[in-house]
Amino acid sequence: MSGFPRACVLGWPVSQSRSPLIHNHWLATYGLAGGYERAEIAPAEFESFVRGLGGAGFVGGNVTVPHKEAAFRLVDEADASAADLGAVNTLWFEDGRLVGGNTDGVGFVANLDEAAPGWEGERKLAAVIGAGGAARAVVHALGTRGFERVAVVNRTREKAEAIAPLAGRAGVAGGLDDLWRFLPDADLVVNATSLGMAGKGALEVHLGELPERAVATDLIYVPLETPFLADARARGLRTVDGLGMLLHQAAPGFERWFGVRPDVTPELRALVVADIGG
Repeated sequence: MSGFPRACVLGWPVSQSRSPLIHNHWLATYGLAGGYERAEIAPAEFESFVRGLGGAGFVGGNVTVPHKEAAFRLVDEADASAADLGAVNTLWFEDGRLVGGNTDGVGFVANLDEAAPGWEGERKLAAVIGAGGAARAVVHALGTRGFERVAVVNRTREKAEAIAPLAGRAGVAGGLDDLWRFLPDADLVVNATSLGMAGKGALEVHLGELPERAVATDLIYVPLETPFLADARARGLRTVDGLGMLLHQAAPGFERWFGVRPDVTPELRALVVADIGG
């Protein structure tokens, strides 16, 4: 067993994860002894791997698809965000107990705060397209920012209705064909689907009803500019890609494992952009 702290990212598959690039960059930047690696764990093996995480010399790790819900069921304690979402993306130990947190919402908001200051606008409405795991974290985070309404739209309306309450009393739901009704009041519109990702089809929505003040953001970062963002940019709107969310959601875990709160710098962003061929 190594004498320095080690963390990992658990996923299936996990070869595409940029987490090792991010965390090992921070370790080098701050001159810290430590390591971060990939752990490709099949769902059938996930529980046994997590149960043996500490014994294998790990101080914690990140959890990515498809394991976030399973990780939540395995932790001894969950932070408030993880408990609300029923999903864990960060694991660490406290007094020998395995603790789980969810930093996806923190990363989402921090990315917007950095890249588009004042993105909340008049806080009338934030529109979220999609109702999967990523959308859950976004809706939950937006519920804390004082919007009058957080509208969730999805092809399957029932799925939107299931996650809208994560925004509290501000949450409302609709089908994808209801999006146009929400856009005139929207300060923010979010693509939280996988449409627009490399190898996937484009998200086909009409953004013409958005006010000039609106900000458009996409959780996807491969490619950095999706068709959704290109359309918004062509309309003169401010746009924010999804890479910053990835970088900012990583920082709390690094601090837990290695004892330093890292900065998300232009140098780090450029490193990851080069890796993804951006």
